Amino acid sequence: MTPAAVHAAAEWLEHASAPEVLRWAGDTFGARLAVTTSLTDAVLVHLASRVLPGVTVLFVDTGKHFPETLGTRDAVGATYDVELRTVATDEAVPDRLYETDPGRCCWLRKVSPLERALRDFDAWVTGLRRDESPQRAHTPVVQWDARRRKVKVNPLARWSSADVAAYTAEHDVLVNPLVALGYRSVGCAPCTRPVADGEDERAGRWAGTAKSECGLHA
Repeated sequence: MTPAAVHAAAEWLEHASAPEVLRWAGDTFGARLAVTTSLTDAVLVHLASRVLPGVTVLFVDTGKHFPETLGTRDAVGATYDVELRTVATDEAVPDRLYETDPGRCCWLRKVSPLERALRDFDAWVTGLRRDESPQRAHTPVVQWDARRRKVKVNPLARWSSADVAAYTAEHDVLVNPLVALGYRSVGCAPCTRPVADGEDERAGRWAGTAKSECGLHA
């Protein structure tokens, strides 16, 4: 698809439901479509498994995840009708690089491994939502990923946190146990804290620094 065609698709799908957006992506890209997840919850994976059974799901093991996140990954792989692939860096990363250069740490542990994994695909699906943070407030439902020259699909972009909670309850979706402890967006253990009342969902990521994204969605 050309960037212009992607823009047209974004306008056409702006008010489509999340399943309709996923169905469009599956019809358009077939096996060249991958779903990505960090597994704060499995809402996106559950939805994709119903609309696109057997779809490839990519999970990046950074080597710094909470045990609860890895347990959620294993439960998702055993429960849902998806092909779950775990990808990881093939480079030696200093153990405490997150303290001295968090941007480089994210690149080596998360961004670069996903870049490699996405080479096999023409489009990727994310769980980005507009209400997660000010930086994500204008996330389109479909967009052209110029850096990777791929189509990026965000079927949950218009969902609210209440929509996520309702879908989770209705379908008994797997959720990372850390969510019950106040972690509303779960990343690597050294760089994630629980979120206080009134903070946006991603306030606990790289708290106390100017960093707000790992680089996947920059």
